[in-house]
Amino acid sequence: MARKASLRKTAIVTIAAWVIGFLMFFPILWTLVAALKTESDAYTLPQNMFSTPWTLENFAIVQDRSDYLRYLFNTTVIVVLSTLLGLAFAIPAAWSMAFAPQAAARGKLGNLGWAVLTAASLAIAFVVLRLNDWQPPNAFTGFALLLLFFVPVSMWVWTRGTTTTLLWILSTKMMPPAGALIPIYLIFNRNGLIFKDWGGVNLSDYNLIDSFWGFVPLMTLFNLPIMIWMLFTYFKEIPVGILEAARMDGASLWNELARILTPMALPGIASTCLLNAILTWNEAFWSLNLTNKYAAPLAFMISEYSSPEGQFWAKLSAASIMAITPILIIGWFSQRQLVRGLTFGAVK
Repeated sequence: MARKASLRKTAIVTIAAWVIGFLMFFPILWTLVAALKTESDAYTLPQNMFSTPWTLENFAIVQDRSDYLRYLFNTTVIVVLSTLLGLAFAIPAAWSMAFAPQAAARGKLGNLGWAVLTAASLAIAFVVLRLNDWQPPNAFTGFALLLLFFVPVSMWVWTRGTTTTLLWILSTKMMPPAGALIPIYLIFNRNGLIFKDWGGVNLSDYNLIDSFWGFVPLMTLFNLPIMIWMLFTYFKEIPVGILEAARMDGASLWNELARILTPMALPGIASTCLLNAILTWNEAFWSLNLTNKYAAPLAFMISEYSSPEGQFWAKLSAASIMAITPILIIGWFSQRQLVRGLTFGAVK
């Protein structure tokens, strides 16, 4: 009886999983079918896309019109460089939080003291800007006003315990991207906050918009909190005694990171890289606002088929399929590693 109940439960769970999987995959299937139709068949109402002839002309049109390979190259460069740059910061940060945690806050100032210090810094910056008609007299003054605000905040984070620091790092992902669009755009623009005439060096004609120099660090910074959290979870599972034994044998900090910790945490690092690659590959908001041609990724290519003249559904679907196919293939062959990375440490 118990065996029959178990078989019935397994069958129900299996059917439910297939139904949910089909519902989740159905939009991609519909997009694929629309990409294999002519523009007129894709517009037909009621829909008859499953009964009309199929064609591959939309994929050829996308390649000829948009140069798909160039967008694929840009996306690959952004993904690879942002992932490597993120690891360079995330591994030491996660190591320090996992193996040298700060249990309590350090420093004599409490939260109220830091709040008063930050408020005083803002008041000084407000007065200086008000006396100069809300315009810094020169680039050095503007940079000093920025430091006047950021230094107390950074010092407060540095003096907190590891748990508070981790929560603060993760909280940066809670802000909507649109909330940071204007300041980041100003920073990237040639008339922004950093590209000014500094006297001996004039950077007023230089900008970071539509360049790898700007977009790669931006993607790194946006995904860095997730990378730190994932690596921190992996590092916490590594016995501290192994690192202590390496130190007793004379291993330096670099040897500890490069030859002991990194090889042991290689599965976690691989999962972190995969997740970062997926997030960067699918980033559309910043791609549409900060790129245009030279450093534009695949997300920008898709937007080219939405214009005031109308929506080219067949070509838009073909561009979407061409954009998501590489990351789908990567995710399919690495799904076991990715799932393991996302669920690691969930069960003790």
